[in-house]
Amino acid sequence: MDYEGFKEEIFKMTKINLTLYKEKQMKRRIDALIRKNNYNTYKDYVQALKDNKELFKEFINYLTINVSEFYRNPDQWSVLEKEIFPLLLSKKKKLTIWSAACSTGDEPYTLVMVLNKLLPLSSIKILATDIDMGAIEKAKAGIYNAKSVENLPQEFKNKYFTILGESYKIKDEIKNCVEFKQHNLLRDPYPTNIDLIVCRNVLIYFTEEAKTEIYKKFNMSLNPQGILFVGSTEQLIMANKYNFKSLKTFFYIKDSDNFNYPV
Repeated sequence: MDYEGFKEEIFKMTKINLTLYKEKQMKRRIDALIRKNNYNTYKDYVQALKDNKELFKEFINYLTINVSEFYRNPDQWSVLEKEIFPLLLSKKKKLTIWSAACSTGDEPYTLVMVLNKLLPLSSIKILATDIDMGAIEKAKAGIYNAKSVENLPQEFKNKYFTILGESYKIKDEIKNCVEFKQHNLLRDPYPTNIDLIVCRNVLIYFTEEAKTEIYKKFNMSLNPQGILFVGSTEQLIMANKYNFKSLKTFFYIKDSDNFNYPV
């Protein structure tokens, strides 16, 4: 079995289409994982994935590249708090927010904390999705190490966490603001009527064709004045191609003829 055959088998097992990921990067990661587990061929490794639930779980977790932390790139969160949220809230009192590819929950929980500066927790509901059920389970547990929260302002740590030894446990009042669901960006239907989509440091792993498809679907998910917040390596070149306009660096607003864009 060659790598093409391996991709076909993985698609049958997981519905994850590896063809839509950058091939060199993904193949290198998978080959390293196969060697680490002492398998010599794709065929042997596929059979092992079918037979061993723990090995399969490890593969999915490795494949979906769960790298996350609270308040990643603090300057961008400051723009969200001081400019983007006020802009959205000037049009409506309650926002629909989707944290796409949310990994272990650091991002949607950060969204709750930042938005709580402007709204009561009772008015905040975040939809958070990821392809990896293992990551979602960790998010629901809400227990993080010191490195995960090192960028968070101290006021957030004091207010929203309980310290358990060397770990930080997110308080239930924050957890209750987030609904976690499994979702595959490359296959599943997208939610609609969204005011803010946050999808950061994920699309860099996809091919240009896959990214184009995802950006178009994001645009269709958004309300007419909705905003997309992307990662620091993912600025949209020619945003108008996807019916977006650049609002601030890393923030793109759905193009609408009847909306006056801030300069």
